[in-house]
Amino acid sequence: MAIFHVVEKFVSINGEGQSAGALAVFIRLRGCNLSCSFCDTRWACTDDAPSEEMTEQEIVNYVKSTGVTRVTLTGGEPLLAKDIKILLEAFAACKEIKLEIETNGSISIQDFAEIANPPAFTLDYKLAGSGMESHMDLSNFAYLKEKDTVKFVCSNVSELDRVCEVVDTYHISDKCRVLISPVFGSIEPSDMVDYLIKHHRNDIRLQLQLHKFIWDPNKRGV
Repeated sequence: MAIFHVVEKFVSINGEGQSAGALAVFIRLRGCNLSCSFCDTRWACTDDAPSEEMTEQEIVNYVKSTGVTRVTLTGGEPLLAKDIKILLEAFAACKEIKLEIETNGSISIQDFAEIANPPAFTLDYKLAGSGMESHMDLSNFAYLKEKDTVKFVCSNVSELDRVCEVVDTYHISDKCRVLISPVFGSIEPSDMVDYLIKHHRNDIRLQLQLHKFIWDPNKRGV
């Protein structure tokens, strides 16, 4: 049995990723090793953020009680949590549950990708505008599978050149889905579409954060 620090748990829709628009149970764990310039969950990233202590079985039981079969494990950075593999294996044992992990790209996913019935990873690549690009673990691209996603959050249109460089260098779109999103309020999505058209990027998809259009962008628990 392990103990996890849960700062939020709620049911909503996935705002991004391959299952955007689908119902999901969100489990947000405490703590992060990065400090991105555009972070919208900074309140959850400190080691002393208010949280509820839950065992892996309590978390799984909560998810089952909702009647929703998709789970998004997020943070902060969930893969930093002590004994996180125990939680992933507990979910893996529940064949009816589809688990997705949102991870910031700085932590190796190798050990977690190799468990039986592994989760789907939504792996961030932090661009220069985040201030965290030097922390990216590029070895992660070797462990991607079809159900995974690599996501690039862009602060300006010029960063799309870097997106294409990374995607092409590591052949990411041959392995999994590639998404680009704008930093909310910092870049016009239409300019990103124009870039994709100009450069014939059939392998890259634009995605907006649905929850920030449905609810107040600063609202929690959605």
